[in-house]
Amino acid sequence: MALTIKRADRLIGMTVLGTLLLVWLVLTGFDALTQFVRQLGNIGKNGFTLYDAIAYIMLTVPRRLYQMFSNAALIGGLLGLGSLAATGELTALRAAGMSKLRIAASAAGVIAILTLAVVVMGETAGPYGDQHAQAIQVRMRSSNLGATASGLWARDGGKIINAKSAIALQQDDRTTVKLVDVRVYTFTDDGQVKEFSHGDSAIHDGNRWVMSNVRTTTLDDKGTHATQSATQTWASHLNPHVLEQSVIHPEYLSMADLRRNMRYLEANGQNPGAYAVAFWGRALFAVNTLILVLCAMPFAFGSLRSGGFGKRLFLGVIMAIGWYFLQGAMVNFGTVYGMPPLLANLLPTSLLVVGALTYFRRFG
Repeated sequence: MALTIKRADRLIGMTVLGTLLLVWLVLTGFDALTQFVRQLGNIGKNGFTLYDAIAYIMLTVPRRLYQMFSNAALIGGLLGLGSLAATGELTALRAAGMSKLRIAASAAGVIAILTLAVVVMGETAGPYGDQHAQAIQVRMRSSNLGATASGLWARDGGKIINAKSAIALQQDDRTTVKLVDVRVYTFTDDGQVKEFSHGDSAIHDGNRWVMSNVRTTTLDDKGTHATQSATQTWASHLNPHVLEQSVIHPEYLSMADLRRNMRYLEANGQNPGAYAVAFWGRALFAVNTLILVLCAMPFAFGSLRSGGFGKRLFLGVIMAIGWYFLQGAMVNFGTVYGMPPLLANLLPTSLLVVGALTYFRRFG
């Protein structure tokens, strides 16, 4: 019996893995193709070329794979078990003594292993690729603005501006950008540095840039002179709206980067907002994926034995869409009413857990 169970696990796992990989490839490919068509409309802007469009898409593939995995796991798992049900193999496994929960666990096991690999990719290759893809987009939006591993760089007349990072935040019912660890280099006509300013941060108040905790060093024939000021107006034509579009979305950042931005905002008495929501969403990614898959499994045991490929796919897509809107609604509800982001992310998962346990206890 033990040998039979092991063979059954292998059969279930390989079937689910095959359908999952196929669905994952289709979903990611469609998403990448759609974005590629959009990027074609930017060719010619500030030297943006077809090569840049292709490079941008290729660099964002790891992130797209990460984002599409949950839906692919749900639909792939459903189709895999559904195909076993259609051929009668699922009924045979049940007759051999395997419970529904045991069969679902076999399917979830192979998905769990793949989920761990996806989590690693989402924390390494995903953010790395998005950082370089964002640099391409920044250059396309502004010929004087660039992004590298050392942060944002911009030319503003006779000045070169560097900011270690840029954080999007809400201020006075509007979204603005705060530049962190800002350095401003002012040059003479012959290319010599005549002034260097360093500020902890800089924010656009709607009319001008204001730097905080600024230390300015001026170089002249008599030597160097340093001054310190709590705030300083920054005469710059740097467009805050371009910067706002260039800031990487919180959901694209790694957990380490999200945590760093959260700590910075909290240390300055500001609400981490979207960064906290994105952090807990990523922290619970594996748990949410596995629970979503387990909750989809009951569809494969009953009515789907007489249903076809289209019916299984339709139900899987409906459940994936429903989960997406439920989770988004709960997170938004929590954000509006001051609910802790961790709790807001856990509530939809908890509802699914209760539903899954109820089913397997009654019908497993």
